[in-house]
Amino acid sequence: MQTNDHPVALVTGAGTGIGRAVALEFLARGYRVVLAGRRREPLEQTRVSAGQDSARALVVPTDVTKEQSVRELFDETQRAYGRLDVLFNNAGRGAPAVPIDELPVETWRDVVDVNLTGMFLCAQAAIRLMKGQTPRGGRIINNGSISSHAPRPYSIAYTATKHAVTGLTKSISLDCRKDGIACGQIDIGNAATDMTERMAAGVLQADGSTRPEPRMDVGHVARAVAEMAALPLDTNVQFMTIMATEMPFVGRG
Repeated sequence: MQTNDHPVALVTGAGTGIGRAVALEFLARGYRVVLAGRRREPLEQTRVSAGQDSARALVVPTDVTKEQSVRELFDETQRAYGRLDVLFNNAGRGAPAVPIDELPVETWRDVVDVNLTGMFLCAQAAIRLMKGQTPRGGRIINNGSISSHAPRPYSIAYTATKHAVTGLTKSISLDCRKDGIACGQIDIGNAATDMTERMAAGVLQADGSTRPEPRMDVGHVARAVAEMAALPLDTNVQFMTIMATEMPFVGRG
């Protein structure tokens, strides 16, 4: 964390799920937070949920797949707050669970555009801002996934992009450490959000069976991200895995 009283964090995908939880955690810890996402209404709901902390939240509807939209997001961040201390690079999407040969190419491209290209565009814009500000530097935390280590059945688009996010994280860490920019990744398994509700009813396993999977409170993820962000810039959590203890991950497949 920077030494200023109210450091600045930007959270993509802040309208729902993990992004909302992390944004609210940052606000509760005194950050000024830029809330980015495709739709204004969920972002406003996040802001309102912050209660008395909502005055430190800035809503900026953004399509992370569009270079101009991302540029406007970071320009607005700089105009409003003058700097950026933390980017939580979180926006992402999944795809229907279908065999590889049945996945439409358009769906593949949509997943790549959001999960990989969008994350690259936001990281690139953050790096430009962080290199030019005083004091220089900042932190980027990329939202990976358990799927960046091991796939679920019928998840090629999501899994491929999340493996690629690991490469993005490592490259940013290598190329930007000379600029005072730390980059880490959090790999999350079964946080209880709308996206994982189906797991309580049962999801396809690697052995072909369908079984319910345990989930964990998304607040644990939010606190983990905030703790990563709170470290001084000479210290970095390169990779963190946080997961529901009894979910099938170790030994998956």
